[in-house]
Amino acid sequence: MKKILAVLGVITCMIGLCACGQKETAQLPVNESELLSGCETMLTNINMIVAQGEEAMSQYVDYTVVYDGFLSWQSALEDIGTYNGTDGGTVTVKDDEIVVDLNVLGSEHNAVVEFVIDQASSAWLSISANVTYSFGELMTKAALNTVIGMGTVFVVLIFISLIISCFGLLSKGGSGKADKEAAAKSAAEADPVVAQIAQKEELAGDEELVAVIAAAVAAYEGSGSTDGFVVRSIRKSNKSKWQNA
Repeated sequence: MKKILAVLGVITCMIGLCACGQKETAQLPVNESELLSGCETMLTNINMIVAQGEEAMSQYVDYTVVYDGFLSWQSALEDIGTYNGTDGGTVTVKDDEIVVDLNVLGSEHNAVVEFVIDQASSAWLSISANVTYSFGELMTKAALNTVIGMGTVFVVLIFISLIISCFGLLSKGGSGKADKEAAAKSAAEADPVVAQIAQKEELAGDEELVAVIAAAVAAYEGSGSTDGFVVRSIRKSNKSKWQNA
């Protein structure tokens, strides 16, 4: 517990120094060894705070730069594994900023933690951890991202094509039903015409036979004329002579 309180005290003191620096706008001396040592101490404290969990980290929510550094380090630890210390680093002065890149050793991957400090006020501007991946790992991740992206696009396109095809089936179903109804209606209207044509064709070559049959029917009816009826068709009986008798 004392160790945790000490770490919290160190972090708080460093934040306090940054705040004081902003008010006094003191010039930060560029001493590489001191900067690297200070950033290494800062990273060690960040690692201990992150190891305590969200409750310990939440005490620094109001200090945006430090809290963001906690979150960045926490995310990087998933690939870094166990933190095994540092292996030097570099200090670069850019205009009004000092950038300290601290080389971090991990059990699974190494990383580079970047500290950006305002040269005029000695305030922390940002703290971020960047995991170092091998070329093969980078290519694998790039290929995986490409496959996922293309797969998502193809799935969406297939889904859209299925929706469009469903619209086509619905429209075909409606038009097919209408076509069937129209065909049935036209067939019903054409039936009487077809029947009349068939009757005329059937009687076309049997005019003499029609006249004889008409005369026989008229005689049977006791009428002297065939005006009272019309012979429309002649069909052959399938009954035998004995059945007719």
